Amino acid sequence: MKIKSYTYYIILFFITVSCKSESNELNDNIKITPISHATLVIEYKNEAIYVDPVGGQSAFENQIKPSLVLITDIHGEHLDNKTLLDLNINKISKVVPKAVEEKLDTRLKENIIVLNNGEHHVINESISVEAIPMYNLREEALKFHPKGRGNGYVLTLGDKRIYISGDTEDIVEMRALKNIDIAFICMNLPYTMPVEQAASAVLDFKPKTVYPYHYRGSEGKSDVRLFRSLIEKDSKDIEVVQLDWYK
Repeated sequence: MKIKSYTYYIILFFITVSCKSESNELNDNIKITPISHATLVIEYKNEAIYVDPVGGQSAFENQIKPSLVLITDIHGEHLDNKTLLDLNINKISKVVPKAVEEKLDTRLKENIIVLNNGEHHVINESISVEAIPMYNLREEALKFHPKGRGNGYVLTLGDKRIYISGDTEDIVEMRALKNIDIAFICMNLPYTMPVEQAASAVLDFKPKTVYPYHYRGSEGKSDVRLFRSLIEKDSKDIEVVQLDWYK
């Protein structure tokens, strides 16, 4: 009987851990659900924000219908017309950079909000979106993400500010961010930046919570454990949260 009881608690423990890796429910009515790589869902009260929705309709089958879609760049892990069409989001506001708008299927052209770097827009009087630059700095990577083409975003939901880096390196605009509660930071080579650069930038702008995401590159996954250790070595005030982006 004791053995059976012990086995039951072991199983319960692993189920609990598994559930935590699928989503992260925070205070202030914010819930984070990783979908894959650069794709996530942010729930706030009764709103759902889809960021870079790719992977087909099935990737979102357990998610509530979006009230807002954010797209950061033109590459296939950020912009997928088929997924957008399958999700039937033509009536929903879509915030995109100009380069993305030019590549959208004509059936998705309704309710488009084009933001250039530095511009912002208020949606439904409850969500503010600011377009943040995202670009490469290293000479060998300049071809991947030129300055001005794509957008990172700062979302303001109530009194919380959420930064989504998009594909970028540790640019001055990232390091200058203020009062960020939650940050999603990319780190994959050769396309964005190495772990050390990502950690250095985070230690500069000091978000309260940081999520490593977009960390699979051409040579496999980046060392997110190293990222965590670099942050924890120099700051006790920044929480690093690891979710399962690559199921």
